[in-house]
Amino acid sequence: MDKLLYTPMEAAEQLGVGRTMLFQLLRDGRLKSVKVDRKRLIPGAELERFVAERLRRATGEDAGTHS
Repeated sequence: MDKLLYTPMEAAEQLGVGRTMLFQLLRDGRLKSVKVDRKRLIPGAELERFVAERLRRATGEDAGTHS
């Protein structure tokens, strides 16, 4: 991750998901974002957290805490 903040389209591209899925993740609270003026931006650290959490779940490190 090179940038601190990503637009929703950039974040979707980084995660390999579509625009609709990205906005669903934001709506569900699975991804956090910030507003700068009228722009919704996703911190790079949040994208990294999201991926790390998914990797932990995929490898069973969170056994018993799946949601």
